[in-house]
Amino acid sequence: MAPNLDEDNSLFNFVVQDGYGVKGMVDLGLSKVPAPYIQPPKERIDKQNSRMCPLQPIDLSKLDGPEHDRVAEEIVRAASTLGFFQVVNHGMPIELLEKLKDTAHMFFGQAPEKKAVYRKGASPSPLVKYGTSFVPEKEKALEWKDYISMTYTDDVEALQQWPQECKEVLLEYLKTSVMMVRKLLEVLMENLGVKPDNSKIDALIGSKMVNMNFYPTCPDPELTVGVGRHSDMGALTVLLQDGIGGLYVKVEDDIENVGKKGEWMEIPPVDGAIVINVGDALQIISNGTYKSAEHRVRTTSTKSRVSIPVFTMPKPSEKIGPLPELVERDGARFRELVFQDYINNFFSNAHDGKNSLHFAQVNN
Repeated sequence: MAPNLDEDNSLFNFVVQDGYGVKGMVDLGLSKVPAPYIQPPKERIDKQNSRMCPLQPIDLSKLDGPEHDRVAEEIVRAASTLGFFQVVNHGMPIELLEKLKDTAHMFFGQAPEKKAVYRKGASPSPLVKYGTSFVPEKEKALEWKDYISMTYTDDVEALQQWPQECKEVLLEYLKTSVMMVRKLLEVLMENLGVKPDNSKIDALIGSKMVNMNFYPTCPDPELTVGVGRHSDMGALTVLLQDGIGGLYVKVEDDIENVGKKGEWMEIPPVDGAIVINVGDALQIISNGTYKSAEHRVRTTSTKSRVSIPVFTMPKPSEKIGPLPELVERDGARFRELVFQDYINNFFSNAHDGKNSLHFAQVNN
């Protein structure tokens, strides 16, 4: 039954609990943004007064040649300043990237009941969750986004339990992404003066998850956000975005020839490129050398947008803290903690737009 768009509980039940999502609401025909989705002014994204990030994509293929040192320096500089960069010639076929975007549009274009099978509390698999917004039960203003999230345990369970419509292409993407993450972490660890052995990297990326995000068209993008400001809690995130754009990152400190502290910059779509960003866990283990920047996503009125991130992070039981070699040299800026405790803090604060890194700082 169609909801009363002017009655918050009716709308919430339709979008969240019944699993119709934002797309189901948009498909009813909207002329204005429903009240639960209107963001407070300070959280809205001012597209007119933001700039495109000027950093050029990094050619990953040159890591394996005579230009290794120069490319490694570019990766380190980006990870230690903005915390975001784009890579090309990364080993992922362009055909795979196009198929991923097509698959996302196809999945979210299905009838609502096909997607709602995987909603929270109803999903036949603990590895698969379909939902909307981030923590809709707690948020003061909802995000204009639907998503499906798939946790990776092994190939067999992924092929058995992930949705039939997307499992094979997403599994290929995840496995290729993890290979790229390993290569990047080797570079970043070496820069810290730490031997990048497999055990250190395995501890940092013991959990993996792939999402497909869908941002339907919005009647008034100035009032909404696709995703509110947040940092990622893991090690490195690998993101495929489509050509529509709308990903914004906050400049944490002045960066020469890039941006000023506090400025929000758009990461422009580049054909064939993949976006990489540093997560909280990597900032912690690097003792603050690498920056986990806040970012957010704008909505659009012209065309629905998709993005497909792969999240790599420590297992919940893993202890994380600054690497001992760095503590010995510089003193500890973050304390050691069990990653599950960090996850709990992250989710309890995320709906308030709070950054959880303060939870791990030694002066907290």
